[in-house]
Amino acid sequence: MRPHVQAFLDDDSETFSYVVYDAPGGHAAVIDPVRDFDYASGRMATAGADRILEFIRVNGLAVDWILETHAHADHLSAAPYLRDQLGGRIAIGEHIRDVQTIFRELFNLERSFLPDGSQFDRLFTDGDRFHIGEIEGRVIHVPGHTPADLAYLIGDALFVGDTLFMPDAGTARCDFPGGDSATLYRSVQKLLALPDATRVFVCHDYPPEGRPSHQWETTIAAQRHHNIHVHQGVSEAEFVAMRDARDATLDMPRLILPSIQLNIRAGQLPPAEDNGVVYLKVPIDRL
Repeated sequence: MRPHVQAFLDDDSETFSYVVYDAPGGHAAVIDPVRDFDYASGRMATAGADRILEFIRVNGLAVDWILETHAHADHLSAAPYLRDQLGGRIAIGEHIRDVQTIFRELFNLERSFLPDGSQFDRLFTDGDRFHIGEIEGRVIHVPGHTPADLAYLIGDALFVGDTLFMPDAGTARCDFPGGDSATLYRSVQKLLALPDATRVFVCHDYPPEGRPSHQWETTIAAQRHHNIHVHQGVSEAEFVAMRDARDATLDMPRLILPSIQLNIRAGQLPPAEDNGVVYLKVPIDRL
C-alpha cells in the first residue's frame, strides 16, 4: 500500500516534519515534529506543530505513532505536545540509551534522569515492524550521524532522518559525540540496497547555490546515482576522508545545547528548580 505523505517545513531550522497516513479519515504517524524556540528569550511556541495538528484534524486522522529518527541537535521536538493533543506513542531507536549516557555526563544532569530510554513510549530495534492502519512500517538502524539514528520504511516511503540529504546536498555530519563516518557509510549502503523506486523523504534540506527552493522528496535510484558524497563508486575510504575533512570545517548547530537536553527526554523539559523555573545548561569548553 502506498502511503500519503504531507511535508511541513520549519524555515528556522530547515527541518521537514511529515504526516504519513493510509487514507483521509484513517490512521497516521507524525515524523520528527518541531517545536518553535527563541534562544535569545528562552521562549517556546507551537506555531509549527499547530500546522500539523490542524492538518490531522481537518483530515480526520487518528495518530498511532509520533516517530523520532534520532535525538536532533538543531531543533526541539514537539512530540510531547502533539501526543497530549492527539494521542499516539512516541518512539525512537533503542540506542537512544547510548546518546543519553553520553549527554547525561556532558551536561551533568540530575540524578533522577536515567539513561534507560524510559522517557519514550517505545524503543525500536533494527528490523522491528509496526503498523499505521493497514500500512506496515519497518525500522532500519542507520548509525553514523549519531549512534541511535533510524530510518523508517513505511510502504514505499523511506524517511531517512539526517542520514541522507537531497542528492545535491550529500550526507549528514558525523562529528557529534558517538558519530562515525565509516559507520555512516555502511548505514547508507543499507539504504541504497532498497528498490530504485523507493521514495526518499529527508529531514533537512540545505539548498546549494543555484537551487532556489527547498526540496524534500527523491528516490533511492537518484541517491545511488547522483548523491554528491556517496553515489555508486565512492569507496568507504574516499567517503571517510571527505566527510571527516568537511566536518572539521562546520560550526556547531545554533540550537544544539537546548535541543539535545530536551530531545534525549523525548522533548520534555527538565525538572524545575526550587524557584519553580526551568533552566537549560551551557557547558563551557566541553563541546
